Amino acid sequence: MNGTTILIHNIVLLLILVASIIAVHLRDLLYAVFVLAGATVGLSLIFYMLQAPDVAITNAAVYGGIATVFYVIAISKTEREEME
Repeated sequence: MNGTTILIHNIVLLLILVASIIAVHLRDLLYAVFVLAGATVGLSLIFYMLQAPDVAITNAAVYGGIATVFYVIAISKTEREEME
């Protein structure tokens, strides 16, 4: 790996970390799910850059797609309660 590739890896990893922290601190669960899906897409990008395209596609499909849909369905089945 050259210096540019390592820099790109570090930037993507930092964005994944920031998105994960934001997802934990968001009060709206729906927004948190979408931010977490963005972190999953970043992780898929890391897998692709590490020469594992099969893992990247599977991660994007399962965690970025199917799991996100399940989370959204589960959240839509609950009632919102305003907290003070």
